[in-house]
Amino acid sequence: MSAQDQEDVYFSTNPPPRHLEAHAAQARAFIDAHAAAGRRVVLVTSGGTTVPLEKQTVRFIDNFSAGTRGATSAEYFLEAGYAVIFLHREFSLTPYARHFSHATTGGFLDFLEVGQGGVSARPDVSAKMADILSRYHTARTENLLLSIPFVTIGDYLHELRAISRLMASLGPRGLLYLAAAVSDFFVPPERMAEHKIQSTDLGRRAQEAAAAAAGQAPSSADSSKQDSEEEEFDNFDSSPRVPRSKRLVIDLDPVPKLLLNLVDGWAPRGMVSSFKLETDPTILVTKARYSLERYQHHLVIGNLLATRKWEVVFVSPGREDNWLRVKRRGKEWTDEDVKRLRQGEVPKEEPGEEIERFIIPAVKDLHDQHIKANE
Repeated sequence: MSAQDQEDVYFSTNPPPRHLEAHAAQARAFIDAHAAAGRRVVLVTSGGTTVPLEKQTVRFIDNFSAGTRGATSAEYFLEAGYAVIFLHREFSLTPYARHFSHATTGGFLDFLEVGQGGVSARPDVSAKMADILSRYHTARTENLLLSIPFVTIGDYLHELRAISRLMASLGPRGLLYLAAAVSDFFVPPERMAEHKIQSTDLGRRAQEAAAAAAGQAPSSADSSKQDSEEEEFDNFDSSPRVPRSKRLVIDLDPVPKLLLNLVDGWAPRGMVSSFKLETDPTILVTKARYSLERYQHHLVIGNLLATRKWEVVFVSPGREDNWLRVKRRGKEWTDEDVKRLRQGEVPKEEPGEEIERFIIPAVKDLHDQHIKANE
């Protein structure tokens, strides 16, 4: 199946989020305003996508991403003069609020105190809070930051396509910085249970009895193969003590790889940057290079799960791999230190700076070159 066929099938069979039209209208107005002002616009995607297991979703598959990379990058893009569309997982980290929302067990409440004059910031953090609040208000009052939420993999792909197509009007001045942790697999709607998947026979039989009373046949997603412990409906033997009828086996389809569609059709003149996260240091650069060649975009930023706050590698066409590292607290990097870092060994201390402070200027330099070559 061609890339266009995959796109057509996916979007015709997976319904859009209910706020898609409103979000697209907001993005269109935002992009038009900044295009008229001659300002660059970056679409930053951030956070993880969920994979619902039921249409009325109770259970879903998720990943570890809290949106740190995307939220932090958005702030540095704003500092670099970009207008930012922040397409993010609902309730994940957001620009500016990230400094307080996950900083302590009580979130931002731990930074406040009650006095005779009412509520105020603690003296030890008031200067920092004032600085961050000032930058946030500037971004909002000058219409430099537009936040659009998503939850599911379907939400994300619909929103990404709609906004990317609008970004096409910016030509090479548009930048797509794809930092979201996107699910690789999903449950197609036609195979998804309508109601909460029942964990006991009692719940399942109650659903079947209700369907029978209403003259409805139970759906294949809601019933069936669990009736017989003899039936081999899965191929797992991990726990002989657990009867087959008690197991939940999920049949997932691969999410279509739509990055090529984005590069060739949705925003064909914009610069497209993606991320490649791996846990095995021996394959990181190879996988990043393969992704670059497969999708023909402009930059892959590779990082290891264990050392992602310390080091990344830029892989781009016609250039040598460019490794970026943060500074250390009170010491310099030695060749041996770098070797251990590349093998996924995490330094004992915390990074001296946020690595996005180095990533975003490097991305901007490549974007400068992209604009010069394509205008």
